[in-house]
Amino acid sequence: MATTKEPKKSGGRADKKEKKVRGPHAGAALPVPAPRLREYYMATVRAKLAEQFSLGNPHEVPTLEKIVINVGLGEAIKQPKLLDGIVEELATITGQQPVRKKAKKSIANYGLREGQEIGAMVTLRGARMWEFMDRFVTISIPRVRDFRGLGTRSFDGRGNYSLGVKEQMIFPEINYDDVEMIHGMDVTFVTSTDRDDLAYALLKELGMPFKTDDRKGGRAV
Repeated sequence: MATTKEPKKSGGRADKKEKKVRGPHAGAALPVPAPRLREYYMATVRAKLAEQFSLGNPHEVPTLEKIVINVGLGEAIKQPKLLDGIVEELATITGQQPVRKKAKKSIANYGLREGQEIGAMVTLRGARMWEFMDRFVTISIPRVRDFRGLGTRSFDGRGNYSLGVKEQMIFPEINYDDVEMIHGMDVTFVTSTDRDDLAYALLKELGMPFKTDDRKGGRAV
């Protein structure tokens, strides 16, 4: 004779779980503080550069205008989903949504079609730029294995400095367990001056760890 089971009665602790709604944090109503590195630039760096280069006009004192982070991914031609992870990582590192880069023309030998997404880029200005610069020189660069300083020959002759990062793992915002592939990126620091000597002095005062004796030129970090 078949027996029937009565449905279990609910009412246990598992059924009484309620989602806790978190309110705003304690400092939500406070004004956003100015970036620490920008405050240091305004209070200290500007005066040092003006004195060092005898700049009487305050508009001649160089400043940092923007930072461009660029990632090119050739594997995206065959595995487009890999680019989604890179876009997410760049957003985590910079706090800003990246722009996907598309191929400008088709190259049959590489299987590349015009308009195909092959990379991502972020352009930082204002507070996010200063905060990224601060984290980059104080936290990320010291995490590079066997780091011996940045090369000084990577200026472009117009006051801009570029360097290559071999892997995104130097940024503490990246969780190693969530990384699908190791990739590099190019970081360009754009200044308001067209003189490399002024740009070098500016970046050095902002904490860029340049080599003191750079005979072999720049290299990726």
